[in-house]
Amino acid sequence: MEQKQRKIICALGFFDGVHVGHAALLTACRRLAQQSGCEAAAVTFASHPDTLVLGSTPGLINTVRDRETLLREWFSMDRVVTLPFDETMKGLPWERFLEMLMKDYGAAGFVCGSDFRFGSRGAGTAEILADFCRDRGMACAVVPQQTIDGIRVSSTHIRRLLEAGDLASALRFLGHPHILSGTVVHGRRLGSRLGVPTANLRLPPELVAPKFGVYACKCRLEDGIYPAVTNLGVRPTVEGHHITVESWILDYQGDLYGKELTLEFYAFLRPERKFDSLEGLKEQILQDETQARQCLSDMAP
Repeated sequence: MEQKQRKIICALGFFDGVHVGHAALLTACRRLAQQSGCEAAAVTFASHPDTLVLGSTPGLINTVRDRETLLREWFSMDRVVTLPFDETMKGLPWERFLEMLMKDYGAAGFVCGSDFRFGSRGAGTAEILADFCRDRGMACAVVPQQTIDGIRVSSTHIRRLLEAGDLASALRFLGHPHILSGTVVHGRRLGSRLGVPTANLRLPPELVAPKFGVYACKCRLEDGIYPAVTNLGVRPTVEGHHITVESWILDYQGDLYGKELTLEFYAFLRPERKFDSLEGLKEQILQDETQARQCLSDMAP
């Protein structure tokens, strides 16, 4: 006999970046789920609601895949429900949205932020959600806004920090390193000729581009975690024109083409610049290696 799926407590939000504010929401969800004998689930959308609601899409911090990874692996959510945000979803009244989650996914309670809006025209509010749950005897929690140094924690603020290359502040507001994962693609093999072979990722077009420059990163591969020096930008020394993400994965030997990796960004080392020669570029990359190793060592617990 097929085992019946457990009921869930739903944390409602888009969760771009999965930051410190979201962490408070997810913690409340896990606590309610444990008290209710349910699973903790994050309910998010495959595309940003602003695309249809406002006709414009903000540059996102994470891909759908990376958002789901953060929710599951970094924030210990039992389930992630990723819904399409299409015209049908846009026009769904708030009550029908909640009833859909109850009927189709087994929602037994809800958690949201105090400023959360949902349903057609954003008619659903945290107060309405609390009343809905109280009338039905369902679990519910409304989590207040989180601030750091008097600044509201938000995905919008974190996007600005990434664009400014302020990784130290971004780490504080995220509560974890900024991550980017993808499949390694072929580059021009310039790194190999310089003796610093790089793994190349494409920056998905929907993502905000962090400040162009060189970063100290950790690279997660199937066989472990490695320090890395990552250049994000257009490679002006070799007349590049497209944004690339090139990582020299330190202490690693092997072919990574076609394989999956995840980069964790920990520190901004320097802006991208054009060098007079490839030899000058190589000398600077070796200096970047020393600095990256030191940065990552200083951050180690």
